[in-house]
Amino acid sequence: MNNLFKKRESSFLIQLTAVGVLLFVIHTYLSFHFAKDIILFFPLWHIYLFHIVTVIIIYTLINYRESIGKTEVFNAFILGMFLKMILVIVFLLPWILSKPDQKGYDLANFFIPYFIFLAFEVYSVTRILQK
Repeated sequence: MNNLFKKRESSFLIQLTAVGVLLFVIHTYLSFHFAKDIILFFPLWHIYLFHIVTVIIIYTLINYRESIGKTEVFNAFILGMFLKMILVIVFLLPWILSKPDQKGYDLANFFIPYFIFLAFEVYSVTRILQK
């Protein structure tokens, strides 16, 4: 592996860990104080683990392709987003099939962090593409 790949990857992992831990702590705090009585279908740590793993996979793929000299990383990014959408459906499938009573809270618990992690991922990938 070349040094640029390792440097960008380690920097990204540190930033992603900081963002993930901060979001998880805020989310847990808000859920504890405002939604104590609501039983979640997915625990928060499952949701955050899913988001962090998918972001790491897509970013690592883009970072690797760019570091070996591939200039068409945009196609890989779009493919990664498509695969991520499929994984989201697979992840949420047990919840969808269970015909839940509380749809809004479970959806918000999944998709608010999803869009925050997506914004962070897009920001990080555009930093690679700008260079």
